[in-house]
Amino acid sequence: MVQSKVLITGANGFVGRALTQTLIHGGLSPRCVVRSDVGMTGEVDRFVLSLIDMNTDWTEALRDCGVVIHLAARVHMMNDYSTNPLAEFRSLNVDSTLNLARQAAVAGIRRFVFVSSVKVNGESTLAGIPFKADDITNPSDPYGISKKEAEAGLFEIARQTGMEVVIVRPTLVYGNGVKANFAAMMKLLKLRLPLPLGAIFSNRRSFVGIDNLVDFLVTSIKHPAAANQIFMVSDGEDISTADLLKRLSMAIGYPARLFNVSPKLLTLAAKLLGKKDVAQRLLGNLQVDITKNKELLGWEPPVSVDEGFRRIVNN
Repeated sequence: MVQSKVLITGANGFVGRALTQTLIHGGLSPRCVVRSDVGMTGEVDRFVLSLIDMNTDWTEALRDCGVVIHLAARVHMMNDYSTNPLAEFRSLNVDSTLNLARQAAVAGIRRFVFVSSVKVNGESTLAGIPFKADDITNPSDPYGISKKEAEAGLFEIARQTGMEVVIVRPTLVYGNGVKANFAAMMKLLKLRLPLPLGAIFSNRRSFVGIDNLVDFLVTSIKHPAAANQIFMVSDGEDISTADLLKRLSMAIGYPARLFNVSPKLLTLAAKLLGKKDVAQRLLGNLQVDITKNKELLGWEPPVSVDEGFRRIVNN
């Protein structure tokens, strides 16, 4: 399906860099849209746009392209001090996205792949009842709301123009170069600090390694049945917080130093410290079902959780 160039926005980000290299190695031709050349290496077709907003002219960037993979976004932040966070998220995640999509349709782009978020579905699940791609959405923060609104706008553009849209909702992504919470957790494990999370073994959370996410994105630009569909993406194995720490620590090279503290006590302490959201991520459930990916696209995650953890440590 893909013979012309693949336009990647946010190409110098964590996912964008990995995706670019995979496309090149697969014989495809990416065009990388970046805000600056910083972090971009090698002979890569790049297009520098210092500002991406609802008025950006994408004409030249889209020339000779057949597919767009839209990664650029205002990402979820733990401490957002904006006076109007929802307006800030809408500006880039909704208005800018739909501006690009409308111009892509006019330019004859065949397929627009939008990397959204599991947060469109919600923040947590009941144990054993994972989010499915076609569930009713229930975002609870400005980031999730903006992604949901962008998805709705993209499907309307698809309906009006015939351009194919694919929505990809990853869970938390880990891999070489990852930042934020996962990087902080790895740092604590490498310092061999004792962590009071040994009793958190009954919750279940879905994660997705960077190699699995990139592999799915490549599938989403090639497979005819992906057109106008929504997909959740994960490693296909849900693990507890304690299991995550143990297996990641073993990949580093030594056992995790965990001790047991009651989950109820940890929850209470987090609330008293104003860290309720942190407690939810550590103690709660967030599972996704990727059966649709397997049945509709024949896609299976090519990299296991343990292999994904080893790749973080060894790269």
